[in-house]
Amino acid sequence: MADLRAVLDEHRDNLRKEIVELGGTPDSDDVEIDVERGFADSAHSTAERARMLSVMKALRSNLRDVNRAVTKMELGTYGTCESCGQPISIERLEALPWAILCIDCKQRGEGR
Repeated sequence: MADLRAVLDEHRDNLRKEIVELGGTPDSDDVEIDVERGFADSAHSTAERARMLSVMKALRSNLRDVNRAVTKMELGTYGTCESCGQPISIERLEALPWAILCIDCKQRGEGR
């Protein structure tokens, strides 16, 4: 578990850095970022803004997932599927340390 915690901590730090580099704040859901930096063409600026907002949303979502996993570790509930209550396989957690569902529940949710 200590190895997974280190992976989560490192990933969380990297996500925070990426969010800051994009002009956001890691601990806020505010998606207002400055992408007008010198773009003369307003269509290009609008497209770039939409792309940046999409990237920022994905980064923040991943950061929330990582924070949730860290909290679960601290509470002693890490590695338990939130849907069925069964343990999440160590292989899945090693591949995706912030996973909240076992592979069976995840696949059922995707309609497989």
